[in-house]
Amino acid sequence: MRSVFTAAAMACATVWPMTNLHAEELTIERIYDAPALAGKTPMSLKVSPDGSRVTFLRGKDTDQYQLDLWEYDIASKETRMLVDSKVLLPEEEQLSDEEKAKRERARTASLKGIIEYGFSPDGAKLLFPLNGELFLYDLGADETQQAGRVRKLTHKELGFATDARVSPKGGFVSFVRNQNLWLIELATDRSIQLTRDGGGLVSNGVAEFIAQEEMGRFDGYWWAPDDSMIAFARVDETPVPVQRRFEINAEDTSVVEQRYPAAGQPNAAVRLGVIRIADAAPAEVANTGAGSALLPAEVKIRWVDLGEDRDIYLARAEWFADSSALSFQVQTRNQRRLDLRAWSVRDQSISTLLSESSQTWVNLHDDLQFLDSGDFVWASERDGFKRLYLHGRDGALKHALTPEAWVVDNLLAIDERNDRLFFASGGPDPTQKHVYMTPLSLPVKEVAQITHEAGMHNASFPKQANVFVASHSDPATPPRVRLFDAAGVELAVLEANELKEGHPYWPYAAEHSVPEFGEITGAEGQKLRYRVFKPAGFDAAHQYPVVVHIYGGPHGQMVTQSWTDPFLQVLTRKGFVVFQLDNRGMYRRGKAFEEALFRHMGSVEVVDQREGVKWLRAQPWVAGDKIGFYGWSYGGYMALQVLGQASDDFAAVVAGAPVTDWALYDTHYTERYMDHPKDNAEGYAQSSVFAHLDGMRSDLLLIHGMADDNVLFTNSTRLMSALQQRGKAFELMTYPGGKHGIAAPWMKKHANNAIVDFFERKLK
Repeated sequence: MRSVFTAAAMACATVWPMTNLHAEELTIERIYDAPALAGKTPMSLKVSPDGSRVTFLRGKDTDQYQLDLWEYDIASKETRMLVDSKVLLPEEEQLSDEEKAKRERARTASLKGIIEYGFSPDGAKLLFPLNGELFLYDLGADETQQAGRVRKLTHKELGFATDARVSPKGGFVSFVRNQNLWLIELATDRSIQLTRDGGGLVSNGVAEFIAQEEMGRFDGYWWAPDDSMIAFARVDETPVPVQRRFEINAEDTSVVEQRYPAAGQPNAAVRLGVIRIADAAPAEVANTGAGSALLPAEVKIRWVDLGEDRDIYLARAEWFADSSALSFQVQTRNQRRLDLRAWSVRDQSISTLLSESSQTWVNLHDDLQFLDSGDFVWASERDGFKRLYLHGRDGALKHALTPEAWVVDNLLAIDERNDRLFFASGGPDPTQKHVYMTPLSLPVKEVAQITHEAGMHNASFPKQANVFVASHSDPATPPRVRLFDAAGVELAVLEANELKEGHPYWPYAAEHSVPEFGEITGAEGQKLRYRVFKPAGFDAAHQYPVVVHIYGGPHGQMVTQSWTDPFLQVLTRKGFVVFQLDNRGMYRRGKAFEEALFRHMGSVEVVDQREGVKWLRAQPWVAGDKIGFYGWSYGGYMALQVLGQASDDFAAVVAGAPVTDWALYDTHYTERYMDHPKDNAEGYAQSSVFAHLDGMRSDLLLIHGMADDNVLFTNSTRLMSALQQRGKAFELMTYPGGKHGIAAPWMKKHANNAIVDFFERKLK
C-alpha cells in the first residue's frame, strides 16, 4: 500500500489563498506532543467536602498524558502539586486486563498516572489508585515530604485493586480484588473479604461490560450513607455467548474468547445483594505477608428480589439519605419501561416508587437524589424533554423543577437548607451549557442563570453547594477554570489559561478558525444546527474543498460553542472548509428529535446530512464536487451509509472503526434504537451497510484497530470481503493492538496523517 506520508508532497495544481505567514505550521505530530495545545487544562475538578480547596488532575508539561494530583488552596490562593505520579511510581504501570478494559470503556485508555481519586468525608484525605495499588494522601501531614503524606493501603502481590472509594463515614476503604469485594478498616489497617465466589465468569462489585459501555454505569457497589451496609452487583457471564476473535498485535496474535452479547443474544445474569458490615466479623485471622486479613467463614448476603422477569437490566442503585432503604432501577429488556423501586432494610419488602414508559425507549440518567426530608429529585423525559421533578418519599409527584422544552444536562447540587437546586442546561440554546438555580420547594416559574459568558460551562459543586468550580470555553477561548460562590460571583481564578505569548497554542493562534454557527430547515421541516470552519485567509471568491466531520448517533453532539478539536484546525490550514451538522437522532434537542431514527438507523441521519450538502453547494465558496465525509465509530457507520446512499454528494469518505451490521453490535445499545432482531428484521436489514453496497461509488478509506473489543474487527473484515467480491477498490489502514479508540498517541498521529493525506489526494 502506498505510504500515507508520500502523497502530501504531490500537491495539486490548484493555488490556494495565501495564509497568515506569522503563524507556525500546526502539525498532527504537535497535537499529541507536550505540552498540551489547549494549555493547562485541569481535569476531574472537585471542591473538598470542607470547602477549603479545589483538587484536580493535570498532565505534565513534558507528557500531557501522565496525570498528577494537584490542589488550589482557597485561603492562600496558591496552586501546588500534591502527588507526582512519576515520583510515586518511576517505572511503567502494569495494568490488569480488567483495568485496561475498564479504561477503554471510560475512554481513558490513553491516560496514565493518577486518573481518578476521591475525598474522605471530612476532606482531610484523598484516595487514589496507581498501578493496581491504593494510596491514601493525608492533607494534614508534613508538607515537606510526599512520602510522609502517602500511605499505601494494598499490596499488588495479593491482586490488582480497582473500584476504590472511602466509605461515607470514613471508617473503611472498599475496593474490588480478584473479582471479589473487599474492605480495609482504616483504624486497624486490616482487610475484610466480603465475597468469596468471584473468579472465572463470576464477579462481585463491578459493573458488567454492557453497564460500562452502554448504560453509563461504572459502579458495581453502593455504600449506605451511615456505613452500616453495602449493596453490590453479582455478575455471572455464563449465559453470554462466546465471540472468538483474533487480537492481532505487532508481534503476536492471540485468539480471544470474549463474552460479547450481540443484539438478540443473552446478557449476563445480574443479582443485587446487600451485606451488613457488622456481619463481616472475622472467623479467623490469616497472615498474608502484607498485613492481617480478616477472613469471614461466610458473610450473610441478603438478596434483593429483582422480579420474576430475569431478562432485565440493573440500571442503577442508590441508598435513601437515612439508610433506611435501597433504591434500584430495573429496565426491561426492550428498554421501554424503567421502574424505580425501593428495598426496605427493616423487612426486605419492595415497593415501586415510580415507572417511566415510552413507545420507543427510556433513556437512563444519573439524576436521582434522595433528600434528608425523605423526598427525592428525579429526571424524566415524560413530556418530551429531560426535566427535573420533585417526588415525595412514596413516589408521588409534587411538582416540576425545571422549565418546559429545556433539556437538562444533569443535576449539579441540592442545598436543602437554603431551598436551592442547581442544574446544568443549554436553556433555550442547545449549543451552550450554563449553570442555573431554582427553588426546590416551589413549582418552577422562572430560573436564575448563574453563569453568563457564552459557551460551555462544566461545573462541580461540593455537597453543601455553597460554591462551585467551573471550566469554561468557547470557540475562541481555551478552557479556563474559576471558583464561584453559589450566586455566580467569581471568587478566584484557578487557571486563567490566557491565549497570549507563552501559551502552547500562541504560535498557531493567528490562523485559528473560529466557527460560524447557523441553522437550516430539513426535508421534513426540522431545524438543523450547523457550524462551519473556514480556512485561514478565507477568500469568498475561491472555491474550497469541504470535509464534513460528524458523529451522527444518539447521545452525541458536535455543534457546541466550545473550544474545538485541533485536528479540525489542521484541516482548515490545509485549505479545507470543515462542516458539522447535528442530524436527527443526536442529543440535547428533545426526545422527538432523538427518536426519529427508531428501528431504522442510517435513514433520517443520511437525509439530514444530505440537506447539509445542499446548503454547502449553494455557497459560492464551496467546490461542490469536492466534498468529503469523515466519522469514527457511529460516525464511521454514518460514513459508510452516505457512501452507499449518497455517493453523488460525497467524493471521498473516511470510515473509522465502523459498525457495519447492527446484528454484530451489543444488546443494550442496539436494541434500544433498533428493537430486538426478531421484532424488526426488515429494519436490521435496511440499517445494515451491506444493504447499500451497490451504491458505494466514491473513494473510501477504511480504518480499524485490530484488537477492537467494542466494535469488533469483524465489522470491517466482512465489509472488506464484500467490497472485494464486487471489485470495489478502497484504501485500508489497520492498527495492530489498536482498540476502539486507537488510544496510543503514535496511533492517533499515524491515523490522522492518513486521513489528511487521503483528503489531500481525493479532494484537491
